[in-house]
Amino acid sequence: MKKLILLFIPFICFAQLKFLPKKSIDDCIVEHTYYSLSYVEKHEQAEWVHYRLDPKMVLTNQKNRKKFKTDRNYYQDRTFKSKSAHKDDIKFSVDGFERGHLAPAADMKIDSISVREAAYMSNISPQKKDFNGQEWLRLEKHVRSLAKKNEIYVTTGGVLSCDLQSIGHKNKVSVPKLFYKIIYDDKNKKMTAYLMPNKKVEPFKNYRVTVDLIEILTGIDFYYGLDDILEEKLESKY
Repeated sequence: MKKLILLFIPFICFAQLKFLPKKSIDDCIVEHTYYSLSYVEKHEQAEWVHYRLDPKMVLTNQKNRKKFKTDRNYYQDRTFKSKSAHKDDIKFSVDGFERGHLAPAADMKIDSISVREAAYMSNISPQKKDFNGQEWLRLEKHVRSLAKKNEIYVTTGGVLSCDLQSIGHKNKVSVPKLFYKIIYDDKNKKMTAYLMPNKKVEPFKNYRVTVDLIEILTGIDFYYGLDDILEEKLESKY
């Protein structure tokens, strides 16, 4: 039994480490069981969250919708030295922003561990209600529909810059003006990216952009581990 456990855990815990964005000097990379992230202390949130999703995981999430309710308690992530923002830093009633998941709670109903980790504040960013609950939500559902067919990798986050509004009662949390999502299908070598303003918007399909544009705005090198020619081809096209 011990040998089986040792073989099984790396498959579950480290599959999301594939295709992580390139690490910079100031990055604080946090590796949770089902997703990884790069936490930026200055902005008190992740600049990116990266995870894997496949047909079996989507099916498991669907089966577990009633078994595992979305955890609305929200927890300070204490798994890294500086710790994340506190749940009281983002209060809709006070600031007009919701606690928006970067790795969606609906993608994290695999087991009790994933449900708990989805509620870490390191996975949360301030989002307007009519953004988080409308087209951003529809985009998340679209991602799951893609994962029903093939294994995909998803990288998402807010565009962080020095000119952002900040909120917070214990920590200053930046409010991104833009959010991005990059979806990569390694089997079919297909990559799609979206860049959406943090407000009520048109249908998400109108916000397709190149990954190159997101890299310019964020300063992050995504999918650098791919063959250079393939990376250039995928990231330069819509």
